This record gives sequence, C-alpha cells and structure tokens, in this order.
Amino acid sequence: MEITKKIKPKDRPHYINNRFFSESVVEYVKTVHAATKAKKPLPIVTDYLAECFLKIANGLSHKSNFARYTYREEMVMDGVENSLKAILNYNIEYATRTGKPNAFAYFTQIIYFAFLRRIAKEKKQQDIKMRYISEGSIYDFADVTNGSAESISVSNRFVDILKDRINLVKTSDQHFSEYVKSKKRKKRSTAHADSDLSKIME
Repeated sequence: MEITKKIKPKDRPHYINNRFFSESVVEYVKTVHAATKAKKPLPIVTDYLAECFLKIANGLSHKSNFARYTYREEMVMDGVENSLKAILNYNIEYATRTGKPNAFAYFTQIIYFAFLRRIAKEKKQQDIKMRYISEGSIYDFADVTNGSAESISVSNRFVDILKDRINLVKTSDQHFSEYVKSKKRKKRSTAHADSDLSKIME
C-alpha cells in the first residue's frame, strides 16, 4: 500500500509567506506615499507583489465554491486587477490582532468580492441568453428559408426541447431559492424562540 506524503504548506504551488508579503506591501505603499508627497509618478508594482496577487487569486479559485465555474480564469484576472488597484488604498497603520500587518487577509477579501462580481456579471449574461432562446423562434437561430418542411420541423422540435429545458432549470432554481429562504426563516424563528425568556421571568 502506497502512503501518500503530506505536502507542507510552503511546498504548495500557491503558498505565500504572509510576513514577507505584508512587509513588501507596506514598503511599496510607503514609496507611493513618498512619491505622492513629492508629486512624482507612482512607482510600478513589483513583480513579487504581482505574482503574490496571482497566487492568492489562483488559490482562492480552486476552493470548492469557485472551482466549478467555467470562467474561473476571468475571475482570477479580475482578482489580480482589483488587487493592483486596491494596494493604493492599503492602510499601513491599520491595527491587527497580532499588531503586525496582514496583507494576505486584506487582498484575499478584495479578490473574493471580485469573484462574486464576476459571477453576478456572468449570471446576468446567461439570463439574457436564456431569455432570448426561450422567447425566440427557429428563425432567430438558423436560416431555414431554403430548408425542407421536414428539416424545419426537426429544427423547431429542437428549439422547443431547448425551451423546455430552460424552463425546467428556471423552475428548479426557483424551488431551490424558496427552499433556502424557508430554511432561513425557520432558523431565525427557532433562534428567537430559544432566546425568549419571558415565560420563566414572570
């Protein structure tokens, strides 16, 4: 039986030394402040910081809640782009629990929300496409002016099947959304009931 060797954190492909990364961010931000004060052009982000942003985004994109999306690479690029913009707003005086800067947590959150925005954008585009298909006819998708009656019938049947599947997905999504909402309402009402001490405090 082959024993799989456990990979150490520092040997993982997306590993980042948070202390060194945070120090590098702070150092860069200081040079930005100095350049701004002297009214000089802002310094370019170092290759190391850009590589770290890419590693954080790639690592986060492989988490179970993001890995299944087909546009994962676009999410990663959005995360890197947002990080490059957000570094100018990084507060080097922000006090953390340890008293040391924690740039890794800051940029992970920036990239996380960049992912959510990309997902919302892609979902909106997908909804537009699905609505177009569900409301269209065969003449919107294919040139059937010279086709036989049989080929037009087959094409129409294909579009009808496609529309049925879209409606089925919409119905399933709606049922799931309603189920999640009902569970949340039930959880809130249970929590309220558990915390109600009026009966024993009379």
